[in-house]
Amino acid sequence: MEAIKKDLNKAQQEAVLNYSGPALVIAGAGSGKTRVLTYRIAYLLHKGFAPQKIIALTFTNKAANEMKGRIAQLVSPNLAKRLWMGTFHSIFARILRNEAGILGFPNNYTIYDTIDSKSLVKTIIRELNLDDRIYKPSEVFGRISSAKNNLITPDVYTNSQEIQAKDQFSRRPQLGEIYRRYVVRCKQYGAMDFDDLLLNTNLLFRDHPDILEKYRNAFDFILVDEYQDTNYSQYLIVKKLAELHKNICVVGDDAQSIYSFRGARIENILNFKNDYPDYRLFKLEQNYRSTRNIVGAANSVISKNREQISKSVFSKNETGEKILVVKAQDDREEGFMVAKYIADLRFRDQLEYRNFAVLYRTNAQSRIFEESMRRMNIPYKVYGSLSFYQRKEIKDLLAYFRLTVNPRDDESLRRIINYPLRGIGKTTVDRITVLADKLNVTMWDVLLHLEQINPGFNAGTVRKLMDFTSMLLNFQSKLMHMEAFDLAYEITRDSGILDELRSDGTPENISRYENVEELLNGIKDFTDNYEGEGEMTLSEYLQNVTLMTDADNESEDDINKVSIMTVHSAKGLEFRNVIIAGMEEELFPSNMNIDNPKDLEEERRLFYVALTRAEKSALITYAASRYRWGLQTSCSPSRFINEIDPGYLILPPDFYPVQDKWRDRDTDIDAFTSLRKRVQPAVSVTKPVQDGKRPVNMASSDPGFRQSSLEEIREGMKVEHPRFGIGIVEKLEGSLPNTKATVGFPAGRKQLLLKFAKLRVVR
Repeated sequence: MEAIKKDLNKAQQEAVLNYSGPALVIAGAGSGKTRVLTYRIAYLLHKGFAPQKIIALTFTNKAANEMKGRIAQLVSPNLAKRLWMGTFHSIFARILRNEAGILGFPNNYTIYDTIDSKSLVKTIIRELNLDDRIYKPSEVFGRISSAKNNLITPDVYTNSQEIQAKDQFSRRPQLGEIYRRYVVRCKQYGAMDFDDLLLNTNLLFRDHPDILEKYRNAFDFILVDEYQDTNYSQYLIVKKLAELHKNICVVGDDAQSIYSFRGARIENILNFKNDYPDYRLFKLEQNYRSTRNIVGAANSVISKNREQISKSVFSKNETGEKILVVKAQDDREEGFMVAKYIADLRFRDQLEYRNFAVLYRTNAQSRIFEESMRRMNIPYKVYGSLSFYQRKEIKDLLAYFRLTVNPRDDESLRRIINYPLRGIGKTTVDRITVLADKLNVTMWDVLLHLEQINPGFNAGTVRKLMDFTSMLLNFQSKLMHMEAFDLAYEITRDSGILDELRSDGTPENISRYENVEELLNGIKDFTDNYEGEGEMTLSEYLQNVTLMTDADNESEDDINKVSIMTVHSAKGLEFRNVIIAGMEEELFPSNMNIDNPKDLEEERRLFYVALTRAEKSALITYAASRYRWGLQTSCSPSRFINEIDPGYLILPPDFYPVQDKWRDRDTDIDAFTSLRKRVQPAVSVTKPVQDGKRPVNMASSDPGFRQSSLEEIREGMKVEHPRFGIGIVEKLEGSLPNTKATVGFPAGRKQLLLKFAKLRVVR
């Protein structure tokens, strides 16, 4: 392939062309990891290997789709389409759909997301009459998830003296029973959660050697992306599949292993050499993303870690600016400094908002930056907030879809049996639940056989239940005969959801209606671009949508906005300008991880990931004080700032007392002063202290802000709000002085009472 010589450097070419046997590709940040994986697969296809004999595992659908698209360009769309390429969960879900009957599941099993799973856990806790303040559903589900990812089944869990002792110590001795019931109930409902897709694949291969042999022979080549992020369950499946041909290529970077809290094990990549002694090691060390200063700074930090595979990451890009470190007096000032910095740099360099990202250690830190962005009229997107697919109206409609595909799904049935309202109350639902448990059947079985079971409901209740059942039977009868979009629209209409959302014209309901419309648009897009045989069914759509990650769901509206997110969410992304905020001891690194050397090394890797997201510039901020649990607490700069070679930094003068080792102080102070002048609005935004107190309300940068008279404000006018910035008056309702205005701001549409809104007309 001519493209290999043209598009890849020498190290990348070696990793692509040497395709036989076990291979470990260590790819430094920005070194073209995905490109190597893509070209390696394309080269295998070019050499004549069958696409269906190649399995490639990723962590996001987005990564898989991008690679598949590029492979289609390099080789052929027909070959790319036949690859076994996708996320761990989607590929293993595909295997399990083929073999589900062996494990006692239907082939059309439902996949529960985290909210569904927690809901079921909550139901079981209530059934056992346990205190949900002690048995918190989120914590209990986390315990179950951890057990599954370590291949601990309910029997092993309850028979382990060590596990039982831990549960007794935590005053939760019934955790094992909850876990057992949860597994039984999922099987009864024909459902698997995300962790089951891994656990059940392991159980399938462990208990059915013939099935394992079938898939070992099915795949000649195995490729794994982001291998440092694999957990024990994923590691074991890959190892089992690779035992026959040993043509396994894993790509990753131990320096970017940051997901141990999800069960990821850095040992998987560090010990690859032990699993495959005859492996070949390829190092991708040229960073194509960042300036030399950023790469050098990141290298100087990560070099402090002891547990790592040695590599020398370098950049041939421009030297770039030094990293500016800025101190704020408190977290409020930090928020304004960051917002001003973005506004100034965007204006100075004529940049887009999407060129900026604000990264921080914990989700709670987003609030101050959101407030600052709104006040400065800067559009932003918070990653990790409520996903589109977790919104109530979307979950409700998906529950109808799921119940159409799999009527055994009691969680979905409970969710929508009385939505929209059809007069089926909680007492009725509880009685159906009790009957189902007593007869050891699903709630759907009870509904199907109401007359035979004779539960004692009055005639009106029986009629309502039978109408509901008839409606679902009608949907189910069309499952295999209608395209996904057509059936989805019919369900949305005939279930009464559309009428329900149309009936109330509040902004909240309008937003819900628009979300439902967007879901249907998404289904239409799926069906129009379906590459399988025949028409795409609702069942196939559900399998795709349930396995989506947040990274796969970015809409067009989110593209030109400042990205605000935790460092964990930023993994795999890159931005022209990055601000790393809250760089203080006990915040970053987290106070929970300071005392354990292994945890501290992961915190350092997390900072390395943050720094290497930047292409052109990086700004590091920290606060001298910060509110914690309502108390103003003094803070000190993070040790990670101290660990960066000072030659890559511009430090504030009062940073120096922290350490005495800094050299060239006068030179650095001059550089700091020079750069500070250039971005003066970014670092000098605090108002004068009055009466010894810092002003609390810093919403408007204009001290002379005066609201316009209510009579002046008309629909279509441009107005300014002291908190939300500049917007357009879209609608006025009611008479003065109680007129209500709907105003579209960059941060979203707001409804405001004019007499309280303090709007000023912008001429």
